[in-house]
This record gives sequence, structure tokens and C-alpha cells, in this order.
Amino acid sequence: MSVILYKIDALAYGCRYCYAFSSFTRTRALSLRTFFNLHHHRSVSSISPFRYSIIPNFSFFPNPNLLTRNTHFLKIKGVCSGSSMSKNKEMVESLRRFGVISSNKVAEVMETVDRAFFVPNGAEPYVDSPMAIGYNATISAPHMHATCLQLLEENLQPGMHALDVGSGTGYLTACFALMVGPQGRAIGVEHIPELVSFSLENIKKSAAAPQFEDGSLSVFASDGRQGWPEFGPYDAIHVGAAAPEIPQPLIDQLKPGGRMVIPVGNIFQDLQVVDKNSDGSISVRTETSVRYVPLTSREAQLRDQ
Repeated sequence: MSVILYKIDALAYGCRYCYAFSSFTRTRALSLRTFFNLHHHRSVSSISPFRYSIIPNFSFFPNPNLLTRNTHFLKIKGVCSGSSMSKNKEMVESLRRFGVISSNKVAEVMETVDRAFFVPNGAEPYVDSPMAIGYNATISAPHMHATCLQLLEENLQPGMHALDVGSGTGYLTACFALMVGPQGRAIGVEHIPELVSFSLENIKKSAAAPQFEDGSLSVFASDGRQGWPEFGPYDAIHVGAAAPEIPQPLIDQLKPGGRMVIPVGNIFQDLQVVDKNSDGSISVRTETSVRYVPLTSREAQLRDQ
């Protein structure tokens, strides 16, 4: 591949890999494939570079206050005119256009659950970036939500049970609820009580409100590392923070045939897909490398504020 002299519109908020690349390209050219190897956001073998935005002389804008979740090469701005829902739909269409979303069901759910209800006041909800939500927590970038929904789609069928660990503002829990339907069960677990209250307020404003009212969607204040066994075993488990290793209680609460998506690691983290086979054995594979906040105790998380 020829040498690239361009910088990438990488939406570098929270990405130390992008930041390092930005500094590196000030002094020398770097091939795009080498950049992908450094960047770690998606496996090199699965990427077509031309699916992403390569813009000559584009400056990076790293934000050191958001050194948290994975980022994407796509920059989506909430600048279209019209209603909040039309902007949300444009965000989803942009993710589809850039190949992040390939599932019609995932697109439908993300169009239905307006992200604007789940971000802090004054934030731009439709930008493909993680956002701080207080208490040393973040809401993931839209492309990470889409990735996790697609990985779990077959385990989020009507009537199934889903667990969202580290549910934050409640966005992904609401998406799970719509996918499993009122005959299923969507559970969010968040160890910051203030975020539990915030997430419930958000859910009540969203398309998932009827399922909160009928009891098929619930959010609890608890240590997510212990899961929520009352409504297990679960067909789908999502973990929104990086564990040093996969917590055994979550493995135990995964139903045979179920799937868990969890970031694992400390400095270097991988988004791992954990499948429980019919005989109870576990298969684990790595989907991509990521950067999430740590899955830790409430006290440790608040101590770092």
C-alpha cells in the first residue's frame, strides 16, 4: 500500500491511539495499514480503508477528559434540521452508510430509541463519540452501541432475557427492552444510584417507557460484577466497562446458548464475545480492541473523580 500523507478524521475524543498517531504524523508519513495496526479499533483484516473518511490536512482534536471508550473513524454531527427523531435517524443512516450497522433490526431499534434522551443536557447526542456522564462514567459512542447490539442480536429475540451491566444512562437497556419485547425481560445494573435515577428518567421519556411501566424493563442499583441472578439465566449479557478478567457470576448467569459481550483488560483491552455452549462449556473470541472505563467498585470509581 502506498504511503499516506493524510490525517484521519478519527474523532479522537478519548483515544490515546489516535492521539499518538496524530503526534507521529507531524514528523513522518505512515502507511494506513500501519496506522490500523497501531490504532487497534478494528481488526486490520476486516477493514476496507475506503469505507472510512480520509481527509487531507484534517487536524485531530483529542480530548484528554474522555480517555475512555473506543472511537470510530466516522464523524457524525447532529446538524441536520428538523426534529430530534429526524436527527437520530440521520445518525443511524450515517452509521449504515459507513458500514457500521448492517442489521435492519439494529437500525430500527436505534432509530426508535432517541439518543437525545440519554445524554446530559447540552451534549450533542448524535456525534459518534463517547461522552462523560458524571461519576467517572461515560456513555459509549453510537458505533459501539451498534456493534454490541449486532453481536447480541440473535440473543435479543422476543421473549428472551437480557442483562446490561454498567447500564449508565440506560440507553442500551432501553434498546434491549425493545428487542426482547414485553414478553421478555431487560435488566440494567448500575452501581451509582444517581445514574440509576437518571436512567429511569431517561427511559420514561423514550420509546421503552411502556416496558418500564409493565415491568419487563427494570434498572437496579448494585455491583454489576455480581450480575442480577433474580431474572437469570440470561440469553444476552452486555458489560459496559472493562474487567481485568470475566467475572464468574456473569458466566454462571449466562444461559446455555447465551452470549456475553464484555471488554476485558487493563491498559490494553479487547472486546470479547463469550458464548456458552449447550453443554455449559465456554467459547471466547476477540472481536476488536477497545478502550473502556474500568469495571470496579463504586467506591473506587468515585475516588478517582
